[in-house]
Amino acid sequence: MADTLTLPVPDSMKIIEFTAGSLRFADNLPEAPPADGFVWVYLDRAQLEQAMPLLQHAAQTLGGSQMLDLHGLDLSLDIHPSNYDYTSVYDLIVFRRLAMPGEQGEEAELRADAAGAPALQARPTQAGNRLAAFDRIRSQAVGFVIFDRLLISVHPPGCPTARSFVKRFLADIQQGLDTATARSRRPSSPADLVLRMINGMVDSYLELRRDLTAELERWQVHLLRNDARNTDWNALMNARSQLHLLEDLCEEQLDAMQEWLDSLREQPLESFHAQPAQAQEQRDMLVARARDVVEHIERVMQHARRLQHSAETVVQIHFSAQGNRTNDIMRVLTTLTAIFLPLNLIAGVFGMNFREMPLLDWRIGFWVATGAMAMIALLLSLWFWRKRYLDSDR
Repeated sequence: MADTLTLPVPDSMKIIEFTAGSLRFADNLPEAPPADGFVWVYLDRAQLEQAMPLLQHAAQTLGGSQMLDLHGLDLSLDIHPSNYDYTSVYDLIVFRRLAMPGEQGEEAELRADAAGAPALQARPTQAGNRLAAFDRIRSQAVGFVIFDRLLISVHPPGCPTARSFVKRFLADIQQGLDTATARSRRPSSPADLVLRMINGMVDSYLELRRDLTAELERWQVHLLRNDARNTDWNALMNARSQLHLLEDLCEEQLDAMQEWLDSLREQPLESFHAQPAQAQEQRDMLVARARDVVEHIERVMQHARRLQHSAETVVQIHFSAQGNRTNDIMRVLTTLTAIFLPLNLIAGVFGMNFREMPLLDWRIGFWVATGAMAMIALLLSLWFWRKRYLDSDR
């Protein structure tokens, strides 16, 4: 036991003990979880293989059972879709969060291409791309192993999710909040902490939708302009593909969270290690938080579908506008043809090769014919103008 406890702790691994009143960073794994709290262990995926013996020991001593090898493989895959699985001792949740700008993603993309899976990492966009915001729909997997008194989370390199929550909890302690407020702002269980982090991940999708909507509206304005030229249809097709990807991603997230929500509803009160009344309150709170996360995911999915519909609609509107502009041009050309048609008729009549024709021997016959042709052209132009056949904005 002592040899196992002295296993080296990777640099990216952090061990935090949560209690009812505060939190504490630990250099090594504790021998037992706090009586009124739990232990959170989080690390980068790059060091998961090195830290697996230590994590298995933590799962055995603090959680009551080692992790299955299959679940360890799920935690190591960055291309793993959002999913929920469980055993009799712990729950496993893989949730794909929105990648931050500048985060690493090429390795995951290459592995996805090699495995034949759809790559979730978008290619770099060219300069001047009007739909560059859609290339921000990139996701990375975060894995959670949830015991009653232990939480193990595996994050992609540079993931700010865990650090941001730790900073928030430390800020609450430094502000000296009263006990009741501190307890309400700090997680009461590993499941509570996971729900808070997942809710923050989903909120990042909700924030992204404003940028996506603004980009698509600017694109619509561009396509409806009369002088729209050199339209980058590849960018629009890429945007539609990213929206389909976002919808599929939300469906996976929704399925995983819905299964976990059903599991929380069926979770026995004895697993909360509290009095029946308090245990019931904790379970109701977890169910409420899970329902809130599910509702947020549904909002993102509905918005993705609306954007897909808008992207398809703007293409139809563009070609309809192009058809209307073509009709305007054809109407003007037809009107000009109708104006000059009588003139061509007069010119054709006087161009016939007869020996005797009226006005041919008349000294001012040319000017009479020319004046008549000009008068006819003027009258027809005025008539077509009043009918607005020459108005291109009709």
